Amino acid sequence: MPQSPGADMSDAGRRLHVFDMDGTLLRGAATIALARHFGKPTVGNDIESRWLAGSISDREFWETLLDICAEATEADLDAAFESACWMTGTVDVFTDIRARGEIAIVITQSPAFFVRRLQRWGAHETYGSDVEIGRPLPDAATLSPEAKVKITQDALTRHNLTAQACVAYGDSSSDLDLFTWLPHAVGVNPSPAIAQLASASYVGTDLREAYSIGRRLLSSTGVGTI
Repeated sequence: MPQSPGADMSDAGRRLHVFDMDGTLLRGAATIALARHFGKPTVGNDIESRWLAGSISDREFWETLLDICAEATEADLDAAFESACWMTGTVDVFTDIRARGEIAIVITQSPAFFVRRLQRWGAHETYGSDVEIGRPLPDAATLSPEAKVKITQDALTRHNLTAQACVAYGDSSSDLDLFTWLPHAVGVNPSPAIAQLASASYVGTDLREAYSIGRRLLSSTGVGTI
């Protein structure tokens, strides 16, 4: 469980927490949550399974999702976001990170229009695939696994931190590059490949437990500042 803002701060210091979203903060995928909310769960499940299998192009995937959400208002998207199946304690974790003066960012291959809503829950920065409703789809819209590393490196530089002061939380193939590079990484309901690379793993539905593991990893090495 995360400590409250008034709890023991003996491991205090600036840290960077990097979260994946689908399968890590969200129990499932944003695509499926959106499709379910807009009454097209079969279509959502179909394109998600085909994307994971590599049998659908990125463009076809995103065009189908944009078609599902074509008539959505901001209120509709808010409702889809709120009704998605989030890990228990997600807001508590962001709140605790902010209370400690630390930084939380979320980097995901899901669409930017969905992930940026996590800033309302306390995430400092969010990064997603370059997909927006009502805007032409770019040729290279999908955020790559390599981009997760670059975004994290840029955040560390901006906050004058080293990789030793950073912990990542993720579950699947899009996190492999980040988990290979960072010294501290928590697998959250991880795939076998992620579990092998992770410093430690958590299996369950309470993000606060995974976050507690991440805090212990950071506490074991001292804060790395530039």
